[in-house]
Amino acid sequence: MRLTSFTDFALRTLMRLAGEPSRSFATSEISAEFGISRNHLAKVVRDLADSGFIATQRGAGGGFVLARPAQSITLGEVVRKLEGDSALVECFRADGGACVLTPRCRLKTRLAAAREAFMRELDRTTLAECAYPARTKRN
Repeated sequence: MRLTSFTDFALRTLMRLAGEPSRSFATSEISAEFGISRNHLAKVVRDLADSGFIATQRGAGGGFVLARPAQSITLGEVVRKLEGDSALVECFRADGGACVLTPRCRLKTRLAAAREAFMRELDRTTLAECAYPARTKRN
């Protein structure tokens, strides 16, 4: 399985918020800490807010926080929401793709089983288990 960079950035952001759940973060802070484009991260934050994972507040003193406890958010839920029904391989597309192996393919069922195993593992893992704590400052 390969996740999009968009989902990767979203998971990193959520993990960071879970590390300090009572604190509000700014897009610029997360983008600098993880080396992610601020504009790209702004889109990630918007999608996370639209999906109900984070709550945002605009203006001075604004920022974003987890919308619910990290223990109640599974990685599987996040991945499903952000990845949607993206096809693992061509024959998984809604239209079936144009693979010439489809009529007698023995790979598709195994790939489907592997994807389900991957998602089951993510469903068993909460954001709290993957929280990324603040870096300690060195003097």
